[in-house]
Amino acid sequence: MTEHAFKSDFLRTLQARGYIHQITHPVELDEAAAAGVVPGYIGFDATAPSLHVGSLIQIMMLRRLQQAGGKPIVLMGGGTTKVGDPTGKDTSRPQLTEETIQSNIDTITTVFAKFLTFGDGPTDAVMVNNDDWLSGYGYIQFLRDFGTHFTVNRMLAFDSVKLRLEREQPMTFLEFNYMLMQSVDFLELNRSHKVTLQMGGSDQWGNITSGVDLVRRVDQKAAFGLTTPLLTTASGGKMGKTAQGAIWLNAEQLSPYDYWQFWRNAEDADVGRFMRLFTDLSLEQIAEYEALEGAAINDAKKALADAATTLLHGADEAAKARAAAESNFEKGQLSADLPTVELPLAEVYGAMIAAVVTKAGLTASNGEARRLAQGGGLRLNDAAVSDGAQLLTEADLKDGVIKLAAGKKKIVLVRPV
Repeated sequence: MTEHAFKSDFLRTLQARGYIHQITHPVELDEAAAAGVVPGYIGFDATAPSLHVGSLIQIMMLRRLQQAGGKPIVLMGGGTTKVGDPTGKDTSRPQLTEETIQSNIDTITTVFAKFLTFGDGPTDAVMVNNDDWLSGYGYIQFLRDFGTHFTVNRMLAFDSVKLRLEREQPMTFLEFNYMLMQSVDFLELNRSHKVTLQMGGSDQWGNITSGVDLVRRVDQKAAFGLTTPLLTTASGGKMGKTAQGAIWLNAEQLSPYDYWQFWRNAEDADVGRFMRLFTDLSLEQIAEYEALEGAAINDAKKALADAATTLLHGADEAAKARAAAESNFEKGQLSADLPTVELPLAEVYGAMIAAVVTKAGLTASNGEARRLAQGGGLRLNDAAVSDGAQLLTEADLKDGVIKLAAGKKKIVLVRPV
């Protein structure tokens, strides 16, 4: 977006670190943020037991808001998850049971305390659940209260609807209601918590502006929207998507070691940008890291991995992850802090190494593992394996585990049980 000479610490920080894509009322929001506490929220639907790194930029936005003296509101989408956000999807999301949604919320919410300070103070974070109000509406009441404020003409112009229809994919009436529900969330939070700012990714712009319009039209209150850019890697890939799947934020879904490695493996051109978005390193420190050239860029990548992992998992886990990586990749030693997978004896001994490598999560398929072996990228206990059909035996067990590696950076210890 166009550069502004912002007065508030909040927007100056967001602009300097690369968070801003669009703002509905930049001058008004800047004045409000400079004058006092701005309560702002971001919604997170509970579609899985953990958020992934694609949600991290939104969590960091709430962190920046709190650091600048604002009040972060974490909205858990217990109600909206029952409908499913159609944004960016060609098909409807699977409908989850209320028990599954609540279970997901229970595990997702543990992450936020790593980044935000919760409490009763004026700038302390608060967590709410939109199921508390959305499930209380009767259908006729909801339509009468809010249906007149939305035109089908405008809703059809939203990217979440337009792109689905352009690709000739069906959109259910259930999904069509999602944007109304998200707009009502803003109105409810404005009334109950004096929230004036909704933030989100650029794909949420239509939903966010609808909420801003609803608050301003119905209650004649100040309301603002702000979005972040679509986050891709320097080579154009989607941030956080790897051959092995999503980069989860919960340690139960992804070990601190693998999380550290994800950041360590960032493309050279992404290091400075990721430092600004995903760490608390100062802009001066980041500029020094960006000036590094050649092999020294690896020091910047380690600094990025250290800082990002410390925020999520703590300094001890970050240090253990770095030590494990350095001992394995730089010293060739075995570390207990490497991710470990337990597999039944019958699925290890006498099995093709390609199959075990796939079951351990290092490759997406047996075929990929065989091709990796042919290219010299598969290792068993630090020795190259050229044939993916090679059978594993009990003789491959070293100190109770079998060490498998795919490429230079992906290692797992397999423990037969």
